[in-house]
Amino acid sequence: MMKYAVVGAGAMGLRYGLLLQEVAGCPVDFVEPTQASLDKIHAQGDVVYQSRDHQDRHEVPVNIYSPEEYNGNPDVWIFFMKQMQLADTLQRVAPKFKAHQVAVGAMNGMGHIEKLQQYFTDDRIIGGTAMIATVLNDFGDVDFIGAANSGSSAYANVSETETEAAKAVMADFQAAQLNPSFSNNLMGTLCTKVFFNAVENSIATMFQARMGELMAYDDFAANIAQPLVSEAYAAAAAAGITLLESQEAMVASTVSIAKNVVPLHFPSMYQDFVKGRPTEVDYINGWIANLAEKHGLTAPTQRFVTSLVHLAEEMRQFNPPVNQLAVHD
Repeated sequence: MMKYAVVGAGAMGLRYGLLLQEVAGCPVDFVEPTQASLDKIHAQGDVVYQSRDHQDRHEVPVNIYSPEEYNGNPDVWIFFMKQMQLADTLQRVAPKFKAHQVAVGAMNGMGHIEKLQQYFTDDRIIGGTAMIATVLNDFGDVDFIGAANSGSSAYANVSETETEAAKAVMADFQAAQLNPSFSNNLMGTLCTKVFFNAVENSIATMFQARMGELMAYDDFAANIAQPLVSEAYAAAAAAGITLLESQEAMVASTVSIAKNVVPLHFPSMYQDFVKGRPTEVDYINGWIANLAEKHGLTAPTQRFVTSLVHLAEEMRQFNPPVNQLAVHD
């Protein structure tokens, strides 16, 4: 059993940390760089509220610190920041890093691996993705979407070899019901989730829709998912990246997951959008467009969707979105 420090007490940081703490029985500390979130959790008596599908809201005690005051010595750091916040957070936490420690980054979008490489060697960085729906109702108030032991996650060492430390982390993640799989294909692992998010997150955010509601359009797979996925797979092929599933399976999964697994879920990009925050579209659709162009292709649909999401962000000043996330009294 490893000791964990989860950096970022947002939706996924709390999901991972609480499952490791409460289900797997691992020692967990939270390091929260967002002052408003830290203040709220301290004001609640160092507890966070945990629900599942808007039910059974209860208190869970946590150990939580700012980056500057944290003096723990974890075996593993888990980073769940927004891509645009990570560089600054790493600078704040860096004085606490030690050579024996492992860094896990399972964040949305692309760009975090390169930032982690500035502080950790490749054999001590685990990149990953999580198909685990979670909503942050408010600072220190998290809602697990879906039945217990549902969802899945996938990981690979940046060195693309399975280390003993990676095996220990995977054992803890399995005990925490994160349902991990491990491969030696880092970019394929990361891109599989990025390509999924390029369809579901961006489109649901623009139309302020739950993922299952997108399926009201009968031609969603053919006219929305297929063009986006085709461009993404062409860019990956040009870059020499092999995905974990076929292009056809990716299109099918965007429909199946939205329709059958988390139909009532608002993706994380929507959660940022309705709270007035910048989205991570540049690290998802924009990243795919950049990848294509770097290798002599174009991805006009990905570029167009990126611009549309930014347009929707600007339109909030004229038509403020209605926050449909669950709010507790």
